[in-house]
Amino acid sequence: MTSDTFTLRSVEARCYRYPLSTPVVTSFGKMLNRPAVFIRAVDDDGVEGWGEAWSNFPAPGAEHRARLVNEVLAPAVVGRKFDGPVQAFETLTQGTDVLALQSGEAGPFAQAIAGIDLALWDLHARRRKIPLWRLLGGRTGKIRVYASGINPSGAVRTAEAALRRGHRALKLKVGFGTETDLANLAGLRAIAGAGMLAADANQGWTVEQALEILPRLREFDLRWLEEPIRADRPRTEWRALRASAGTPLAAGENIASREYFEQVLSEDVLGVVQPDIAKWGGLTLCTGLARDILKAGKAFCPHYLAGGIGLLTSAHLLAGVGGDGWLEVDANDNPLRDQLCGPVANVTEGTVVLNEEPGLGIVPDLSRIDRYRSI
Repeated sequence: MTSDTFTLRSVEARCYRYPLSTPVVTSFGKMLNRPAVFIRAVDDDGVEGWGEAWSNFPAPGAEHRARLVNEVLAPAVVGRKFDGPVQAFETLTQGTDVLALQSGEAGPFAQAIAGIDLALWDLHARRRKIPLWRLLGGRTGKIRVYASGINPSGAVRTAEAALRRGHRALKLKVGFGTETDLANLAGLRAIAGAGMLAADANQGWTVEQALEILPRLREFDLRWLEEPIRADRPRTEWRALRASAGTPLAAGENIASREYFEQVLSEDVLGVVQPDIAKWGGLTLCTGLARDILKAGKAFCPHYLAGGIGLLTSAHLLAGVGGDGWLEVDANDNPLRDQLCGPVANVTEGTVVLNEEPGLGIVPDLSRIDRYRSI
């Protein structure tokens, strides 16, 4: 078997932007284009691995994260020998703690490090010549998915298109006024039948607003209500929502510490927990976290709303740890996702099946998206 030890020859981030004709809308703002930061790592044996760093907001953030990788993080690991991805992750995290504090940029550093971590786990699995999902402990490459990012405008039309592509589960963005939200939920419930329907407020309500609308959501039999209030609101407010909700609550994409995840897993508040591997922790932290989520009796549903490489890696994590969760698949137009997500693009009866090829199971062809490159 190939040694787990490797020496990095290169780490490079490339940034892309796909212009949108129809913005992606959330309760806190619009995405006028879709950015992506893809990372390629190569070791001294010529084995490569691919990752992605979260970069959705603010608008100029993608180029900044790519430069963090290329100018700050890559020089810290290129030429060094590591026993595996975990050691590299710890080296980068510990080595930039003070810099992240000094610059006030804990988030961007965590996201850039997560992207490198994903690339190194892909490289690690390719060195072992096994699929990443099997390396993470999976027994089957088949997982459930749901169509996400359904905007308030044209919600039914977007959802119908997702169903035609093979989806059987839907998630609507809410937080645009009670009547708009309820009308869209009624429309989606009608076309989804008894299938899975969830809603995401993107931290858009106060606790008072959330408590007011919760009773009116019960008729839609939601699988979960995601981030009805800010993720950093006092736990007393989250517990008040849990006490009144007839719907499971979900959060996780905006939690960025072991301690906070440990707290939410110790409480009977969240029924669904959704870490984002490209936003915080990579696979090094989120694989163990996903298992802890399942042990706590909660659903593990990876958050993802960016490019194809991170989406595919999230699929491998879900397949690797098991459980009965769903993978989030953005329903909006984005070639930076579709050209690079491999089998996740092929949805059949609400599921996708990962292949048996080493690592992520694909070698990304970035020439297909070269027209969108910014760095």
